Amino acid sequence: MTRRIRLTLEYDGSAYCGWQTQANGPSVQAQLELALRRLTGVPHAVTGASRTDAGVHALGQTAHFDTQSRIPAEKFCFALNTLLPPDIRVSASMEAPEGFHARYDALGKSYVYRILNRPHHGALQRNTHAHVPLPLDERAMDEAAALFVGVHDFRAFMAAGGSSKTFSRRIAFSGVRRRQEELLFTVTGSGFLYNMVRIMAGTLIEVGLGKRPKEDILRAYATGDRLCLGVTAPAQGLTLARVYYPGDVPSLPEEEPGPFLL
Repeated sequence: MTRRIRLTLEYDGSAYCGWQTQANGPSVQAQLELALRRLTGVPHAVTGASRTDAGVHALGQTAHFDTQSRIPAEKFCFALNTLLPPDIRVSASMEAPEGFHARYDALGKSYVYRILNRPHHGALQRNTHAHVPLPLDERAMDEAAALFVGVHDFRAFMAAGGSSKTFSRRIAFSGVRRRQEELLFTVTGSGFLYNMVRIMAGTLIEVGLGKRPKEDILRAYATGDRLCLGVTAPAQGLTLARVYYPGDVPSLPEEEPGPFLL
């Protein structure tokens, strides 16, 4: 009997070309499929909820695969973690309802972008934080981040190479807060375009440095002009915190998803 297994994964994306299998380097998906083949003796195709880019991390990536293995669903996480590299871990595994699809059933996602705001970068944060040595005005950044909330045409926030044909997205929560020398930009939405969160973060950094008025975000909505916005922020600061599905409470929070900032 074929079963569909749902996985929740976390990974340090520093060593990978992204989630999706590619010819130009190692990927998280390929490592997971290799571990499944070693575990079961047969190939398995794994589908992820988000195609995170090279260098991007995850605390709550969701994936699924179909299998005829008799391994109990809740035991896959333990077995796979003995075969995966130490920078990829399966935090939970369960049998999925019939028809469940990790990508197409997702209602939305939360991302966190981390910035180390001090004169010198940190040795321990070099792979998990962007570094801004000059002082950032987190209040101005938070006010600008609030302009992302709502339903908008985000075409100006998509990097070249994006393949999306529709550009309207709903952002339920967007905010910036400081934790000593660390700034956290958290955004929750129905979906995101290619590099959208990193362009958001780069724009907020320029607002925080006093290089760009927050009103440029409104101009970007009105004109669709990428030049209204800041640079694309570095990949290593970005973490996929959670993917939301029907039945989650709340299904798409309109407040900061605090537990995923830890």
